[in-house]
Formats: sequence, C-alpha cells, structure tokens
Amino acid sequence: MTRSILLQQLESYTSTFKEEHAFRNQFIELLQHPDAFQRTHLPGHITGSAWIVDESRQKALLIHHAKLNRWLQPGGHADGDENVLRVALREAEEETGVKEYTVLLEGIFDLDIHPIPNRGDFPEHLHYDIRYLVQANSVDELILSDESFDVAWINFDELPSLTDYNSSINRMVEKVMNLL
Repeated sequence: MTRSILLQQLESYTSTFKEEHAFRNQFIELLQHPDAFQRTHLPGHITGSAWIVDESRQKALLIHHAKLNRWLQPGGHADGDENVLRVALREAEEETGVKEYTVLLEGIFDLDIHPIPNRGDFPEHLHYDIRYLVQANSVDELILSDESFDVAWINFDELPSLTDYNSSINRMVEKVMNLL
C-alpha cells in the first residue's frame, strides 16, 4: 500500500458517524505533507491500529496502555511506513503476542483523531489513527509487552466500564454489531 492508495481509500471512505466525515478531510489534508508518516511530524502524524475481535465477534482484544493508563486497541506509529495495515498488524503482534490475524474488512474500518499528552520534551500532539478490523483466535497465547499493564479479551458489554465510554471504542463496537 502506498500513500496514493491510502488517499484513494480515504476519498471513498464513508461512515454513518458524523465525526468521521470531518476526520476524513483532516486525514486527506495531513497526507499532503511529506512527513505525515513520521512520529516527529507535528502537530500530528499517522498511526495504525487493529480492532481485534474474536470468532464470535463479541469480544475485543485490548491492551491496558501503560503511558496513557487506558484500555485501547493495539496500535502505534507508522515511523515512515505508508502501509498502515502492515503497521496495525505489526503493532498488534508486538503488543498482544498474537501472530495470526484474519483481515475481516478490506480497507479502512474506522478513523479517529485524538490528542496524546506531552511527555518529557515531546509536546502534546495528535494521532491520526487509521483502524482495521481483524479477527484472532481467542485461545492463542497472549503476551504482555513492556508498553502495557495488561492485555485481555474483553466482552463488548464490559467495555463501557473499562473505557469510560470512550466514543471511538463505542463506535467500533457498534460497527461490528452492525456487520453481524
């Protein structure tokens, strides 16, 4: 996947969620900058993440992110890689230990732009997160990375209490439920 293919996917991306319409335009604008895939590009840069569901599509595989102290889907910086699906799958493996995934939806599953607080000398900035829908085997061994406090399969109905009603998490759950 190249930047031009990603731009095509973004231009054709549709969603029933209003916030994603504005996000889409902001992503397209960001991708005009040559350093959009570099973590040093400020005020924001491209990240990729995987919304991982189990075989029943009733659970999500989440990490309890150490730096942010929140339950989130695995993901991370592109670091120059314009193949954001590859970024999402690489990060999913690194952060959960699961090695095999089935991509359930061709193309972009969800878009989100969210702030990341300042840390040390690095200022607050935005993550332009492109999410992909994938499935993993819920019996595969999970491995805790040094970036997380925990990694676990969590039932969709338990997510609101763990994620403080995070709107993007709720949006992805709703999208999965609508696919069934």
